[in-house]
Amino acid sequence: MIEVDLDTLATEIAELIEHSKRIIVFSGAGISTESGIPDFRGPGGIWERFAPEDFTYQKFVGDATARRKHWCLFKEFSLNAKPNPAHLAVGRLSQLGRLDCVITQNVDNLHQRGGVPDEKVLELHGNMQWFRCLNCQQRFPAEGIISKLGKGKDVPGCDICHGILKPDVVFFGESLPEKVFREALERAGCCDLCIVVGSTLVIYPAASIPEYAFAAGAKLVIINLDPTPLDDRAEFIVNTKAGEFLPEVVQRVRYGLD
Repeated sequence: MIEVDLDTLATEIAELIEHSKRIIVFSGAGISTESGIPDFRGPGGIWERFAPEDFTYQKFVGDATARRKHWCLFKEFSLNAKPNPAHLAVGRLSQLGRLDCVITQNVDNLHQRGGVPDEKVLELHGNMQWFRCLNCQQRFPAEGIISKLGKGKDVPGCDICHGILKPDVVFFGESLPEKVFREALERAGCCDLCIVVGSTLVIYPAASIPEYAFAAGAKLVIINLDPTPLDDRAEFIVNTKAGEFLPEVVQRVRYGLD
């Protein structure tokens, strides 16, 4: 591959966007680390301080000690994180009429805060903004639940039935939400450009989405700090911070779809 400077890459990717009719953005933890949200597997990530084997659905439900460890982790999620320039750039793509949807592995709600309508965000792993009672299925805003921590409750329960509260996200040992995953595959199969932002593309089944898009004929653009298993199939690979590069791309996109 010929080395080109970032300005040239930004211009060429903008031109690719202008000539594409159905664009999806597939995002992972790397787009949100620039908003101060730690990832799980990188240096200084969450799994350096917590043992992944303690964070299964089965242990959460069946082991009170493990459930306390989960709640220690929940406290680390910032519900007030702000979208960074990469999220805002994706939001701008939507405003330009260029975005079919965002398919995200993230649970932080930052794409919506960055300007992408709810109906265009497919959350493969759920959304940390909500908790659900496993007994009565009532949903509660996370802000009110998290605020109870440190006020005599290390493991808050459901105010209605006293059942176990769980974030509305996918734990180890749980399947991805079938309806969302099926729609993500359908959208990937119909797109002509898939822009991967901040994903290592090693976590399955989520990582199968860009693979599926490529197999169906879409072009791939990968913006990620580190190499990914799909780099050899990508039209463009950009190993830099998404928050610095993606806005440069979007500001070069001259018009929306006809």
